[in-house]
Amino acid sequence: MNTKIKHQILIVGGGAGGIATAASLLKRDNSLDIAIIEPSETHYYQPGWTLVGGGVFTQAQTRRSMSSLIPKGVRWIRSAVSSFDPDNNELVLGDGERLGYDYLVVSPGLKLCWDKVEGLEQTLGKNGVTSNYRFDLAPYTWQLVEELKSGTALFTQPPMPIKCAGAPQKAMYLSCAEWFKNDRLKDIHVAFHNAGGVLFGVQEYVPALMSYIEKYDAKLCFNENLIAVDGAQKTATFNVTDAEGNSREETREFDMIHVCPPQASLDFVANSPLANEAGWVDVDQETLRHNRYANIWGLGDGCSAPNAKTAAAVRQQAPVVAANLVASMKGEPQFAIYTGYGSCPLTVERGKIVLAEFGYGGVLQPSFPKWMVDGTKATRRAWFLKETLLPPIYFHAMLKGREWLAAPKTK
Repeated sequence: MNTKIKHQILIVGGGAGGIATAASLLKRDNSLDIAIIEPSETHYYQPGWTLVGGGVFTQAQTRRSMSSLIPKGVRWIRSAVSSFDPDNNELVLGDGERLGYDYLVVSPGLKLCWDKVEGLEQTLGKNGVTSNYRFDLAPYTWQLVEELKSGTALFTQPPMPIKCAGAPQKAMYLSCAEWFKNDRLKDIHVAFHNAGGVLFGVQEYVPALMSYIEKYDAKLCFNENLIAVDGAQKTATFNVTDAEGNSREETREFDMIHVCPPQASLDFVANSPLANEAGWVDVDQETLRHNRYANIWGLGDGCSAPNAKTAAAVRQQAPVVAANLVASMKGEPQFAIYTGYGSCPLTVERGKIVLAEFGYGGVLQPSFPKWMVDGTKATRRAWFLKETLLPPIYFHAMLKGREWLAAPKTK
């Protein structure tokens, strides 16, 4: 089959990774021929959805038109990718059209597997069942928080990997802070059901988080994975694993439940030659270059690098991909490296945040001196960063190719 169109650089995905990479590439060489493949006409600032669910942001603050963010000079192909043909430097769109490329950047995100929890899809947005992981549901989270005067509130976290591992507990903290402020928390039983075995994967941040668990009198239920929700009966069923590895099912009643869905690689990626055994785009964790195809790079939630899947990670990944791709075009070695940086601003109350910043192996990677922002403690400065500074940094720096505090490190 003949290729109708060919571009020097094709970018799959118009999310944070795709747009930021395009902008960083043009910053290095504004003559590049780049096209972004993205079917959606709306771009979402997903880190803001937690604050929508906490009554801080409006939905409108987290939404922009895709056309307003695609860098000038970049062609926007409003379509979806159905498959990859890397041996022929081509990919196939949903309508069967084949596109060719010299270089390919894959940043498609991941999928939220609502269907992996029995009964969940049918009751989302009603019966007290909500999730900040969906744009349309985040306001319902805040509605439930405002309406709940007494009863039981459950918050769930599925097995890894997921987008922003702290988001499920952020929803709990912001909800509890509102109930605490209005003197309702004493009448509300709060439980955090985590499929994992620890509150947070980087130990240095746990003491500060535990102080809020204690303040809010929240029950921690580890090794408990949500498997079913009955909205009409207001019950949630968990697969509970004990210390000996034995599993059993337990059903809990709720008045409100915030669900973080299981997550996985998108099908067109998982079923492609680009995927590793787990289904993610198979990249070198430092250079982000594909391990088998030298003219392909991957970044964002859909790649195999073992970092926290956050927008902050993408902010440092995009310049690395851009620098290495341009170097490759010139026949130069891959010199830019990604150190696994990710950030998770844990909103423990309205006005305070534990700013978790870390790289591969849980190594702390703070952006600021400790005297300015101590990430291991809840601070108002970190809240100011999250609420006031990060949105404009995202839209007017990261997506514009401005690499403040994100310039790629080199070998």
